[in-house]
Amino acid sequence: MTDAFYVPDPADPNRFDSTELTRGPWSPDAQHAGPPSALLGHVIERCEPRDGFQVGRVAVEILGPVPLAPLTVRAEVVRSGRSVELIEATLSAERGPVMRAVAWRLKLSEPPLDLPPEFLPSGTRPLPADAQPGTFPSNQRVGFHTGIEYRFSTGSFAAPGPAVCWIKLKYPIVAGTTPSPLERALAAADSGNGVSAVLDWSKYLFINTDLTVTLHRQPVGEWVCLDAVTHPQPHGIGLAESALFDETGPIGRSTQTLLIAPRG
Repeated sequence: MTDAFYVPDPADPNRFDSTELTRGPWSPDAQHAGPPSALLGHVIERCEPRDGFQVGRVAVEILGPVPLAPLTVRAEVVRSGRSVELIEATLSAERGPVMRAVAWRLKLSEPPLDLPPEFLPSGTRPLPADAQPGTFPSNQRVGFHTGIEYRFSTGSFAAPGPAVCWIKLKYPIVAGTTPSPLERALAAADSGNGVSAVLDWSKYLFINTDLTVTLHRQPVGEWVCLDAVTHPQPHGIGLAESALFDETGPIGRSTQTLLIAPRG
């Protein structure tokens, strides 16, 4: 097993080999959506980068299961501007596109705006040092759950309902690189529906069809916190939403649309 989620192909800068660390809980042959979402973020940030700009939102559409196989990722600026620009990225397997993402990159104010402190996002959550380790309920020996560390301030995988959970990558998303704040946020945010699950994992599927992450501030440090809640409905459509934090305070929010169905 390698010490990264993806290994770049030296012959093709757009191609990446997937490792076992990307495996999800639903199938031994399919990836958890966290690593490929972070891989899309990795490529988006490297697409025609501009000094003084920062990604403020990434919306990922999951078109189908992402196989544990080589992947091709391409990104392009589709709307350029003086202050904002739109980037589109596509992640493809041998059968075709399996994920798409659009990202808004915004110009940072320089000098910083003089805003009243009472209107700035504030608040903290109990720090990861004071949280309890969590064990992901997966039948897979190696997967995304072994490539990250979970620590619960409230809730747990065994306790249905809302949870406050800290997540840290143990390995880089792409071998030979250091995970960026955006990569860390995307990799963690896709676990919102898992840490706040309200239904029995052995009886139900609750798979997200998308992931939208909005960051008003990039996370600082290795840990990203999800204050997560899942809203299920009897008709089988649900929503998972998470307030995102680092150890100094709020950084943004994420949402996931859920398909809820009995297993089997």
